[in-house]
Amino acid sequence: MTTAVPEQDTALRTPRSVIVTGAASGIGRAAALAFAAQGDRVLVADLDADGAEETVRKATDIGGVALAVVGDLGEQQVVDAVVARAVTEFGGVDVLVNNAGIMDRMSAAHETESAEWERVLRIDLTAPFLLARAVLPHMLTAGSGCLVFTGSEAGLRGGAAGAAYTAAKHGITGLVKHLAVMYRKQGIRTNMIAPGPTATGMGVDSRPDAHGPAVITGLIGANTGRLGSAEEQAAALVWLASDAASFVNGAVLPVDDGWSAV
Repeated sequence: MTTAVPEQDTALRTPRSVIVTGAASGIGRAAALAFAAQGDRVLVADLDADGAEETVRKATDIGGVALAVVGDLGEQQVVDAVVARAVTEFGGVDVLVNNAGIMDRMSAAHETESAEWERVLRIDLTAPFLLARAVLPHMLTAGSGCLVFTGSEAGLRGGAAGAAYTAAKHGITGLVKHLAVMYRKQGIRTNMIAPGPTATGMGVDSRPDAHGPAVITGLIGANTGRLGSAEEQAAALVWLASDAASFVNGAVLPVDDGWSAV
């Protein structure tokens, strides 16, 4: 016999201030809408102005409160503007969803150009660090907060992406664990999802004749399960930021139809 768990009455919840990066599309948009639907106030941060405003419109259409800040999150002044806007408009930052990211070209190390390496590391590793560093003083003052990262299967294994993306996502895994240990006594939790292949529209500009794509394509094709949805990934992000996950800290949660178990 199973017992149904009643849904939480959003009218009784205190709205939280939530920053979601990369929220103009894909997992970020799905997460922003899920937070907005449960009554949280959402700041949508993305380089894509039209997509960010569309996410704000969709959040408003479902009765949510959202606003957008547009810019390159690899730049400190943009990060500062994002956090300042959340603090000014929403009174602080309760949740940071570090979701924004870009893919590499599946390049093996000897094929990776310096520009590819630097761009991927800046967006996928440095930008999440800058955002975490910027929100932490506000969370430390409040004595609580949640940092949730979108990592990747590439942060758990060596055959899911190219050299740059793999290094960046392994770096995120380490950063998440560091933050979890460093700030747990201050009431701040840090966790990460590791998505498997997900329908988000993110493309890979790979060179089919290169060594990296030839190796990785075979590994991925042989071991992955079905293609996930952005909403499934977003549900895991929202759960990690919820009171239901209050004792979860430093976790790396694969959301991958069992790929990480193969």
